[in-house]
Amino acid sequence: MSPLSVIRSPLLLAVVVLTLAATLARGQDFPVTIEHALGTTVIPARPERVATVAWANHEVPLALGIVPVGFARANFGDDDGDGLLPWVAERLEELGAETPVLFDEGDGIDFEAVAATRPDVILAAYSGLTQSDYDTLSRIAPVVPYRAGPWATDWRDMIRLNALGLGMTAEGDALIARIEGQIAEVTERHPAIAGKTAMFVTHLDVRDLSVIRFYSANDTRVKFLSDLGLTSPQSVQEATEPGRFSGEMSAERIDTFADVDIVVTYGGRALMDTVKRNLLTSRMKTVENGAVVLLGNDPVGTAANPTPLSIPWVLEDYVALLDDAAQKSE
Repeated sequence: MSPLSVIRSPLLLAVVVLTLAATLARGQDFPVTIEHALGTTVIPARPERVATVAWANHEVPLALGIVPVGFARANFGDDDGDGLLPWVAERLEELGAETPVLFDEGDGIDFEAVAATRPDVILAAYSGLTQSDYDTLSRIAPVVPYRAGPWATDWRDMIRLNALGLGMTAEGDALIARIEGQIAEVTERHPAIAGKTAMFVTHLDVRDLSVIRFYSANDTRVKFLSDLGLTSPQSVQEATEPGRFSGEMSAERIDTFADVDIVVTYGGRALMDTVKRNLLTSRMKTVENGAVVLLGNDPVGTAANPTPLSIPWVLEDYVALLDDAAQKSE
């Protein structure tokens, strides 16, 4: 029998439950100890000033209603040059917040700028932090880096790790569930893509199409395709060395990729025209069918690498592009 079951008064029971919940929340949240690839981080108390570095980590606190004191300026897909991707700008507006300090990371982390924001915690679950970067940042505030390896954190683990650093584990889990629900709702309306195989080719060089380079199933872009119901072709899996995030193959062996239904890559029509004229790449089934999704240096192309705020923002457009390619592959 539960100790609470002996309390007869519903009002008294409610008070006891609420008090117990509050006590447990205070006790279990902090200090937080996080074991990760670069060491151990201890966050002694709930952070009030949150800074983030590297790509998209700021989207987790923003999604959970916290405005960071500083985060990295967007350096890809920022089509209006304000340093903010559109889904971040929209979220700041929803929260009634001004643009925080934007760190320029074109030449690496600006440690002085990060320190100037006086953070209580620095979130970097999705990043390429070196040990030296981590050690330097740790002299400013506790740092939450990746658990497995640089740039290996998918969007779910980005949320889980960064939310843990904020003391908002339950809220992070709820955010993941909400995004998964949105993905399921949109993909259900596009049954043509279900079960198709998709290969994410890295930037093609029109001056040299002798080698086809691609992202492996370990890459976050390919994992996102899996979230949308697509699968990684057997040929791509076999051509990838274990643990690698990318692979390559001579275009002379282009027929190896006969099991690929859809190709996703970065580039414009000029690239596609060159690919179609090339004696080797033109033989690829997806090129013959036109089952190719071309992404640009714009918000949609950026959001192919999924993040907590970009997924809901890009979902309809990205799935529509994949749906169109899927239908051409048939």
